Amino acid sequence: MNLFAEIVISLLLVVGGAFALIGSWGLAKLPSVMTRLHGPTKATTLGVGACLIASMIYFPARGGDFSAHELLIALFLFLTAPVSANMIAKAHIHRQGRGIDANPSDDILDSLPSPPGGSDWATFGGADERFDSASRDPVDKTQA
Repeated sequence: MNLFAEIVISLLLVVGGAFALIGSWGLAKLPSVMTRLHGPTKATTLGVGACLIASMIYFPARGGDFSAHELLIALFLFLTAPVSANMIAKAHIHRQGRGIDANPSDDILDSLPSPPGGSDWATFGGADERFDSASRDPVDKTQA
């Protein structure tokens, strides 16, 4: 393996490890769920992506065949991380909107601006009606 490939692989592994460390630190230390989402979804994803690129360079540079496994893993990771972060954020907003969250540190309903047109946010649209028909209990609209 030539020196240039070793330097590139080493840099990618160091950068990937640094991003993974920063993402893990953010997950552990940031104060609320919405801010903690950024650590594993952005920084750690970039860290894993850098390590996968290093692996994609290592095996052909060592004399082996090119494999698309790392590319497929990175593609799957980059497609699924935003979707899972969106679902976690929506679940968090709904938990705080219904008063289920035992540690409400975000005050999401107070800080969300009103959407244009006077309608409700899409994540809350129709949720009260579905909740009403499933539980058959009256819902206090002043809590939403």
